[in-house]
Amino acid sequence: MGNHRHPGYTADAPVALNPMTTSAPFGTWRSPISAQLISAGATGLGGLASNQRDLFWLESRPLEAGRTVLLRHRDHESEELTPSPYNVRSRVHEYGGGAFLVTPCSAFFVNFSDQNVYRVDLDTGDIEQITDTPTSERYADLAATPGDGSLIAVAERHGVPGEAEAENRLVVIDVATGAITTLCGGHDFYASPRLSPDADQLCYLCWDHPNMPWDGTQLHLADFEGQHLGPATVVAGGAEESILQPTWVAPGHLLFASDRSGWWNLYSYDASGEYCIHPDQAEYAQPPWAFNMRSFALLDAKHVACQRIEDGRAQLCILGIDNGLLSPLESDWNVFDALTVHDGELFFIGGRPDRLSAIVGHRPGSTERVLARAGTLDIGSEWFSTPEPVAFPTRDGGRSHGYFYAPHNPEFEAGEEIAPPVVVVTHGGPTGMTSVALNLRAQYYTSRGWAVFDVNYGGSSGFGRDYRRRLDQQWGIVDVHDCEDGLAELAARGRIDARRAVIRGGSAGGYTTLAALTFGDRFAAGASHYGIGDLEALARDTHKFESRYLDRLVGPYPEEQQRYLDRSPIHHAEQLDCPVVFFQGLEDAVVPPSQAEAMVEVLRRKGIPVAYVPFEGEQHGFRRAENIVRAIEAEYLFFAKVFDIEPADSIPPLEIENL
Repeated sequence: MGNHRHPGYTADAPVALNPMTTSAPFGTWRSPISAQLISAGATGLGGLASNQRDLFWLESRPLEAGRTVLLRHRDHESEELTPSPYNVRSRVHEYGGGAFLVTPCSAFFVNFSDQNVYRVDLDTGDIEQITDTPTSERYADLAATPGDGSLIAVAERHGVPGEAEAENRLVVIDVATGAITTLCGGHDFYASPRLSPDADQLCYLCWDHPNMPWDGTQLHLADFEGQHLGPATVVAGGAEESILQPTWVAPGHLLFASDRSGWWNLYSYDASGEYCIHPDQAEYAQPPWAFNMRSFALLDAKHVACQRIEDGRAQLCILGIDNGLLSPLESDWNVFDALTVHDGELFFIGGRPDRLSAIVGHRPGSTERVLARAGTLDIGSEWFSTPEPVAFPTRDGGRSHGYFYAPHNPEFEAGEEIAPPVVVVTHGGPTGMTSVALNLRAQYYTSRGWAVFDVNYGGSSGFGRDYRRRLDQQWGIVDVHDCEDGLAELAARGRIDARRAVIRGGSAGGYTTLAALTFGDRFAAGASHYGIGDLEALARDTHKFESRYLDRLVGPYPEEQQRYLDRSPIHHAEQLDCPVVFFQGLEDAVVPPSQAEAMVEVLRRKGIPVAYVPFEGEQHGFRRAENIVRAIEAEYLFFAKVFDIEPADSIPPLEIENL
């Protein structure tokens, strides 16, 4: 352990290199970027939608125990349509999405507590319950039929007699009676039911185990007859081709994203056939962890607005459907999610390195306008470290990617201390992607004198199908090696002190963290947030959506049981000899608490410093403000104690066993 200070550093006689700053050791700098500020700025924005009268979106509020509300923007003001205790959130696939739908007269939403569908009258604001089904019946990805008479939805039924897992299907919901009629079933999963403009045809996506939707899906098209579907035609896709976000241009004319070329490009389909609109070695879609994710939006019959991602970095563009002409758009933003067209104007949820995410309106040639922000910040951008893209060689002969954040604080500098400690961050998924959007968790560290390296290891999205497939059968190996190789590259450049490297991650990133600590020796400590310690238990116990995910990442189970045992940190805890802190929601259905608790017990018996912070009422990810604050502060305190750093903050004590 120890603080690894440079021999020339003297705490009693600091040498200020800049008369406007104070010299102090890395990690001890005082910062206004507090855990409370992060929690207040952790408001989530999502689900942007338009009924061509008003604009709507969802807002997740940590200060209201993570409750998600539906907002409407009208006459330059925003109003809440779903007062407490309503919570707009679906549990289909556990990750939800597509939990509301707007029509000219109504807004329909799924309420989290009972998973029933409700209707808001957009004129009076009155709310009425539509369905009356048990919580074992869940709905998502809502779509409307003409006249608000019925809804189309993805339904997920749990506890079906004789079935080992949930049953997924497409249904019609009668708005007047709440009656549920099955449209189609038989496949393991369904998504994106979309009715043609003339209401004569329905398109939808389906896929089967062991695929995830970014591995392979089928786009089906069938005649729609109100309560029934005609025979379905497979338009595109298969076991090795991922089709995403089918969108109607006109009756008989569809747009969709396909990765058949190795990249999610946009395709047009009509009676004359299908073609790629603009062949490109870039991504025009992202892995759909939730329903109704939108990376492109129809501007008119001949143009589509899209987010183009190359080497993990996004650009806003307009693409000509007929001529394939790609035209980049000037924007003040760097991330463009939930693209939506409203009243001839393009809207998106924007992200950039120095601002909270926001609902942004964009008209070419005009100044972009912000309708709403994800909270407020009482500090300026001078406190933020700028993310630097880093590409580095990997031991398998390829190249991997990440963003490096150098220590930065306008009031402090390190004096003669040569290099800072570093936090290596492993994102979730593992088919996720870290971006340049403002990362206040990273800024919390950098403003205190730490470096942060946010890794887009092999398996991440944003770099093409082959890059995602680097993790096939290699989870726990390629991702760990990439984190280690990136660390070595930064150390060789003199950017970090590799002796003071820690690693943190959540969910799948928590697994990479635990694997790096167990099977490697590059990190002095780690923090696992609802991370996976037992791959075999995950394969047996997790929810349906991900129950076969590990077939591709690790291998078929139980045929490859030994591989699961070999790569599970819980079974090799004797190799783990560094401190770890665990954060866990006690109602997590994706990664059950038993996994964290088993790892904690092993470290406790071995006499290795360990801390366990469980949260009542939390699921997969923390939504309550007080729990977000506790996780941020406790993690920092844990790492500081490992390196004998005295934080400038007054942080509530953390019980660390064996320290």
